[in-house]
Amino acid sequence: MFTGIIEALGRIEKIEKEGSNINYWVSTPFFNELKVDQSVAHSGVCLTVVELKDGWHKVTAIDETLKKTSLSAWEKGGFVNLERCLSASGRFDGHIVQGHVDQTAKVVSIEDVEGSWNFRLEFDQPEDALVVSKGSISINGVSLTVVEASQQFCSVSIIPFTYNHTTFKYLTIGDKVNIEFDILGKYVLEAQRRIRAQIVLILEPNSFSITALNFMYFRSQFF
Repeated sequence: MFTGIIEALGRIEKIEKEGSNINYWVSTPFFNELKVDQSVAHSGVCLTVVELKDGWHKVTAIDETLKKTSLSAWEKGGFVNLERCLSASGRFDGHIVQGHVDQTAKVVSIEDVEGSWNFRLEFDQPEDALVVSKGSISINGVSLTVVEASQQFCSVSIIPFTYNHTTFKYLTIGDKVNIEFDILGKYVLEAQRRIRAQIVLILEPNSFSITALNFMYFRSQFF
């Protein structure tokens, strides 16, 4: 589990195609603290360290990961946000981030407001977007608070420290970013889907039974 608090920037030093997979060699300031089989979030994507060599670590992205994330657009010399898993004794400074990307989004505008930067993002799969104003969202692995939200887009404001210490400073209009929605919201949505499915089972054809109405009222008090 991660928290969306970026530890360092990693530099992509080498890219190797291997069948349908892609191997990325990344240099990082905390190379000496890494070990093989360790999970590290790379711009929001949980990847396993499979090899360590000469100050670089190697991670492998399979075909499903490449389709679901922005990794296929990574290039040699580019930078990624890095975060190691939260230790049991660590502080929980962001929000729960699993490193499981839900979808990508496109940067459609960047506004410098003299003290912060406003980024507006358009979801690639708006029908699956799960975001609310003032809620939490992970963008390229960074834990952020949503400023504005709709089914199609969201916007976030980036303070100077975050801007200077993450890949936000490299983003341009049209770039793809990795999006992970709040896990708590996803559990609530799944609970609602199951409730609706149960309601359908008890409804009489073409009418609402008293039992169904009572059931809906009862569940609404707790969800």
